[in-house]
Amino acid sequence: MKRSRPPSRTRSRSRSRSLNVRALLALAVLAASVAIALTMPVRLGLDLRGGTQIVLETKSTETTKADREATDRTVEVLRGRIDALGVAEPTIVRSGENRVVVELPGVQDPKKAADVLGRTAQLTVHSVLGPAENPAEAGEGDTEAAKDGERVLPDESGQSLRLKAATLTGQDVKGADARFDQQNGAGWTVTVDFKDSGSDRWAQVTGEAACNPAGDPKRRVAIVLDDKIISSPQVDPSVSCGAGITGGSTQITGSFDDAEARELALLIKGGALPVPVETIEQRTIGATLGDEAINAGAWAAVIGTALTALFIIVVYRLMGALATVALLCYGLISYAALAAVGATLTLPGLAGFVLAIGMAVDANVLVFERAREEQAARTRPSTRSALTAGFRSAFSAIADSNITTLIAAALLFFLASGPVKGFGVTLGIGVLASMVSALVITRVLAEFAASRPAVFRRPGITGISTTGPVRDALLRRNPFLMARPRRWLAASLIVMVVAGSGILVRGLNFGIEFTGGRLIEYSTADQVDPDRARDALADAGFPRAVVQSSGDGDLTVRTEELTDDEAATVTKAVAELGGETEKVRDELIGPSLGEELRRDALIALGLALAAQLAYLAVRFRLLFGTAAVSALAHDVVILVGVFAWLGKPIDGVFLAALLTVIGYSVNDSVVLFDRVRELLGKERKAPFARLTNDAILQTLPRTVNTGMGAVLILASLAILADDSLTDFALALLIGVGVGTYSSVFTASPLAIELHDRGTGSRTTRRKGGKGQGARRTGKTDKQVPASRTERQEAL
Repeated sequence: MKRSRPPSRTRSRSRSRSLNVRALLALAVLAASVAIALTMPVRLGLDLRGGTQIVLETKSTETTKADREATDRTVEVLRGRIDALGVAEPTIVRSGENRVVVELPGVQDPKKAADVLGRTAQLTVHSVLGPAENPAEAGEGDTEAAKDGERVLPDESGQSLRLKAATLTGQDVKGADARFDQQNGAGWTVTVDFKDSGSDRWAQVTGEAACNPAGDPKRRVAIVLDDKIISSPQVDPSVSCGAGITGGSTQITGSFDDAEARELALLIKGGALPVPVETIEQRTIGATLGDEAINAGAWAAVIGTALTALFIIVVYRLMGALATVALLCYGLISYAALAAVGATLTLPGLAGFVLAIGMAVDANVLVFERAREEQAARTRPSTRSALTAGFRSAFSAIADSNITTLIAAALLFFLASGPVKGFGVTLGIGVLASMVSALVITRVLAEFAASRPAVFRRPGITGISTTGPVRDALLRRNPFLMARPRRWLAASLIVMVVAGSGILVRGLNFGIEFTGGRLIEYSTADQVDPDRARDALADAGFPRAVVQSSGDGDLTVRTEELTDDEAATVTKAVAELGGETEKVRDELIGPSLGEELRRDALIALGLALAAQLAYLAVRFRLLFGTAAVSALAHDVVILVGVFAWLGKPIDGVFLAALLTVIGYSVNDSVVLFDRVRELLGKERKAPFARLTNDAILQTLPRTVNTGMGAVLILASLAILADDSLTDFALALLIGVGVGTYSSVFTASPLAIELHDRGTGSRTTRRKGGKGQGARRTGKTDKQVPASRTERQEAL
């Protein structure tokens, strides 16, 4: 007779296998991260290392004048090409009326970049009228206009073809992609997709060509790029006369390698320049920040991270120490991912990366606080079983908060451009790395430690055997915060109006990235150290001037718009350091964050918020999504308003801080509403206001501990870092404080009001006072949160 195994032994083996699988996964991820980190360095931005500066000049044509408007349109086309080249965090500004200054960080082949940027990329499609009667015509020039728009160009083999006027242009192109055609043996090709109107004209031109016999040159269609035939294929014999090729796409074939095919695709997709450009200068430029600023930022980041780690260890003891190890792994994984995708790291990006480490504490805190609740709710507490239940209970909150952030990151990446697109990449990497760190690495370390006999005998060292001082204080007082939700909403509205009025009263102080300014380049008798020049200009009243070394010993100063007297003051400050000083260039420059980039960013942000609202409506309820997004709008208005009252600049650094605050605010609200949803599933007949109050009290320890982790890092940046990061840290400190407040005292009261209006009830909330926010269990008469008291202990 077979003896069956005890259920406890079966569960133990299953749990051991799960732990081994997670451990192997964690080791694989860490090994890959170490390999990437050692072999692929992260590209540093213009502010940390400098890069290559390319100066382009727009040229007028017979039909278009190279004025300010045409140059501004050229800037936007060039921005698209640079994004397609994979260069992150470039600076592109109009200089004067007809020049464009492009600064590229860490470009491996500056000459190739200049060639790609300088090509006009005028794409046209022509019917072939036949071979040219006088082949010498093609040698006289690349084009020869006739009265009816005909032209003569040599094809790929050198044969001269007479072409009809263009039937399609680059305006008819919807997109282009480089692909490797292994099936037909064509090698690398470029597939071009046409818009609706272009699709009809493509069918027309191929239908006309199909009326000629196979082999006749007139059966060919010529695709021309910048007055050069890049492909002139014969229309397939299967295409009937007049019908043409439908479907709205074609394939350009040729002897392309992968680099040439990708370059051609990005030129076609990026569109033609409105006017031709000529590269007039190319040079190496230095970092916009000095060594002192970089070192101060680095030290502030190290100290802030160390303080956060110490705080977590003090609060959660052994589990906190293990979480700190997991956070270091998080940093390694994020760094490797940034290197793998070719991201560019700037000083605000570095600060945001360090802040992400502080915010990555959130997932660990969620798990440990749920484990504390589980431990307190059990008559026979087991550290490992409490941890297992904590990970299981916290998973939905971690998943929902991170998915909402990933939705925003994806939309910012696909719809925005420039630094906003780069922020989407960094944000997405941070979220994914955080989930791996908390749900895999922390869990492996924590469960392994909890299963050790020494830890089992001394549960106090784990840090989760007690409920913690914050939760104990809440359980003693058990306040009913949501008794009068309208008062909280009124307070939030007053704060928002007072802060937001600063936008109307004082206006926004837009930085040089949004408004443009003045660029002055100096040649000095003695070479000037950029750090000394920054200090001298700050003393002269220009603390935000951007100073770079340029070329062979020159110095470039970029400021907001200056009067002639202010420009003379700048020149005098430079001359005192460099002796005899000559102005090499003095021009007005346009904004680096142009109108189109700002519009794309706003559209992407609006769609991201709508997508988050839709997700929260599906996962929770529409009222929860509405409350969370409303609290987010409340946070944004307050942050922008405070900066308006303080007269702080609204620049690229502030934009990065604002996007970070948006992600933080949504996370807080999602965690709170996840707990409300859980309580609703167990106590459907209980008053909604009381359940919401219970959820606030149960999640408040997590909110406090996560906020402290972020505040310690931000305070270090604000106090110890250079002025360039002070405003960044200040914006995030305001955002973290307001976001924490709004999730409790704006989103929650709004959800209660929306719920009451939807149900048509106005419950007397005062009756839900003391004694209803927590319940007593067992013989110990100890108060514990109501979230898990009914669940059986997991072995």
